[in-house]
Amino acid sequence: MQRRVVVTGVGLLTSVGMGTEATWTAIKQGANGIGPITTFDASAFACRIAGEVKGFDPSLYIEKKEIKKAGRFIQFAIAAAEFAIEAAQFKVGPGEEAERTGVYIGSGIGGFEVIEREHKILLERGPSRISPFFIPATIINLASGTVAIRTGAKGPNSATATACTTSCAMRSIGWMVNAALPRFQTE
Repeated sequence: MQRRVVVTGVGLLTSVGMGTEATWTAIKQGANGIGPITTFDASAFACRIAGEVKGFDPSLYIEKKEIKKAGRFIQFAIAAAEFAIEAAQFKVGPGEEAERTGVYIGSGIGGFEVIEREHKILLERGPSRISPFFIPATIINLASGTVAIRTGAKGPNSATATACTTSCAMRSIGWMVNAALPRFQTE
């Protein structure tokens, strides 16, 4: 039996669209997602433009009480995973199938906006006012862990945070898996 790794769904949240179809349509139409920064006050910076994800409503993907416990990157990961799973028409099955389903997610930095917010609280109001969800809302592996829990995936779970090279690192994982597959074939 030949073992394979299959990617059957893609989930995108981008500066030109929510979801893979909307993003692809916008790209084909030549849409430009670059514009003034709106998620924070950028007036003190020389560069005040970015490719922000606009119009994202986390309540469409996450229960209201869970939103404040998750950094925006985790919210994006949950939404993108839902798009990918829906596109693939995939549902993690029980038992061995769940153990063979893994989650790999990459992020450039993690929950930086949460780090900034909690640092400000620390300076202005003291350490007792820092959120108990500070660390879980910021660390990169909570994105893949949360997606695994929500989907029932119990196989390999990894999160990559290598700044701007994260997408290259994620591709490297794919190349390594592809190169290793012949060694794991069974008779």
